[in-house]
Amino acid sequence: MPSPPKVKQQAMSKELSEPLPEPETFEGMQGIRSIAGDLGNQRVKGKVIIVTGANSVIGIGRASAHQFARQGALAIYLCDFSNSHLDLHKRELNTLYPSTDIHTRQFDAADEAAVEAVVHEAVEKYGRLDVFFANAGISSSRVFWEETATNFMNVLRTNTLSVFLAAKHASRAMLKTSEQKPYPGGSIIATASVAGLRSNAGPTDYSASKAAVISLVQTCAYQLAGTGIRCNAVCPGLIETGMTRITYDAARKRGSEKKIGQLNPLQRGGQPDEIARAVLFLASDESSYVNAQAWAVDGGLSGGLPFVPGKLA
Repeated sequence: MPSPPKVKQQAMSKELSEPLPEPETFEGMQGIRSIAGDLGNQRVKGKVIIVTGANSVIGIGRASAHQFARQGALAIYLCDFSNSHLDLHKRELNTLYPSTDIHTRQFDAADEAAVEAVVHEAVEKYGRLDVFFANAGISSSRVFWEETATNFMNVLRTNTLSVFLAAKHASRAMLKTSEQKPYPGGSIIATASVAGLRSNAGPTDYSASKAAVISLVQTCAYQLAGTGIRCNAVCPGLIETGMTRITYDAARKRGSEKKIGQLNPLQRGGQPDEIARAVLFLASDESSYVNAQAWAVDGGLSGGLPFVPGKLA
């Protein structure tokens, strides 16, 4: 059995360690200096990626894994508390994108030992970790005065503690360097929500957990200053996923499906792939100057006050 690749730890990013590349000129005019270069359709080529919350058939995790594989990822770890569809996802991705290694792991994203283990495994096997998409999450439906302290803390444990553990262990792995990865760097992406940005987009415990996720990635980004490790949160609006299936099913039963998303200026709900495209951007070097941000991908819902069709303020 071959020995694992040797890795070392280096503190400063490539951009802080080397001069910026000199662009080609055109008729004596300086060219456009680029950090990422032309990535074409290989936007995460050679990257090792961990995704939590990847089991759902209609989830953001699965959609993001497809984007990663389609765009040249070296390896993807599909992780979830439930494993009812993980093997099916693996077979599909192996069939569609045979050049990407697909691994499945069943664990609780808020279990520190399990998170540490999958990060360690990725580094031992590939000598690097480039992206951790902390996407695991749950919700509730009770008003706050009917919620128990136990259930409240369970939501925060799954939604927020899981992101903390992902950032803690992924950031240590992203500092490691090798011949294939001579400088530290990486992208930690967390699924937050518009409910973490503004009130009335979700129940109290869910909203509190997602607001905490946003604060967490922002503070982590500053504590990782100079390392080239970026931390961002994507904030979906109303997306048709397993978590919102009850809303969509009820609307279809009532014949009011077209009213879904009517409060945003696009006047529709979103699809997981629309969030996955934003996640792909944050994972790629194209977003090399995007850090400590909460990116709302919500059809415009968080961009204004409540909107009444046909009325202008």
